[in-house]
Amino acid sequence: MREAIGLNLHPPLSALPLIKQQPPVARSFPYTTGGAVEEAAVDAALVERVQAGDRMAFDLLVRKYQHRIVALVQRFVPNWHEAQDVTQEAFIKAFRALPNFRGESAFFTWLYKIAVNTAKNFLVSQSRRPPMDDVLLDDAVLREGAGRMHDNATPENEFLREEVERTVLAAVADLPEEIRTALTLREIDGLSYEEIAQIMNCPIGTVRSRIFRGREAVDRRIRPLVEG
Repeated sequence: MREAIGLNLHPPLSALPLIKQQPPVARSFPYTTGGAVEEAAVDAALVERVQAGDRMAFDLLVRKYQHRIVALVQRFVPNWHEAQDVTQEAFIKAFRALPNFRGESAFFTWLYKIAVNTAKNFLVSQSRRPPMDDVLLDDAVLREGAGRMHDNATPENEFLREEVERTVLAAVADLPEEIRTALTLREIDGLSYEEIAQIMNCPIGTVRSRIFRGREAVDRRIRPLVEG
């Protein structure tokens, strides 16, 4: 396990109490399509194996999601060594909580929430504040605006691209928290509307509305730049 995750687990998962074998339970999965259905089915099968006492199945889940979770944690905890410790703690919490997991959300959605809460708790314990928007913005949120420009690498276009990026960052920072969070979960993390609804504890219709309003607000700010 230690080699698979690439982290120094303290305590290692081998030191954790055995998960008692659980009888199979009927699971309801969130609506997904295409490859997401297959992914959810694979995760569900692995979770059931872990609940039946197969620790190697959890190792497979760690291998599958470790890089995404480390990247997520680093948005809150930029220091690499601290991010490793927080990621380790998040996976251990997930392992200990798996006996109570009933598949009411996708496994990654459930793991995502554990990782975010673990990162926030770490910052609180260190008397630090989480980022304003819960996740730091990266190029993913900028593509919509930047994609409107030609790819010609002229000094003028490069200046315009940088100006659009600054404007998008400012526009997103000015959004109300619930809109900003929904937009970043969608545009940066690539989560489905169903997964975002699970994380934010709100109806899917509300998620769609928040993302639409966020995109419109950003578009209004960058339109004068890209149409000028």
